[in-house]
Amino acid sequence: MRSAYLTAARSLQLGREWAVEGDQPRALEAYQDALSLLRTLPPERTRDVLLAHTHLAFYQTLALVGSPGGQNHLHLGVSYARSTRDPLARAIAEECLSGLDVVM
Repeated sequence: MRSAYLTAARSLQLGREWAVEGDQPRALEAYQDALSLLRTLPPERTRDVLLAHTHLAFYQTLALVGSPGGQNHLHLGVSYARSTRDPLARAIAEECLSGLDVVM
């Protein structure tokens, strides 16, 4: 199971790097790979923290290109960030929500 977490975390990292470099399609594919893997794992804090970060990164990348469909990722990312109480995930979620007149 540990290798699955590392693989998902690597996909998330690569997705973020590609998003920053401007390769959004490749970034979204990496995020989708991470989500697909994480959804096969049993509920657990590490999985949920990674899900929070991945959903929020997915939302940020979609918002960056003005693509619709990111609201579901925002909702899930915020939900996981709240439940895990991961400080970094919560900070990212608050940043994502800052322009939406919603308080976490």
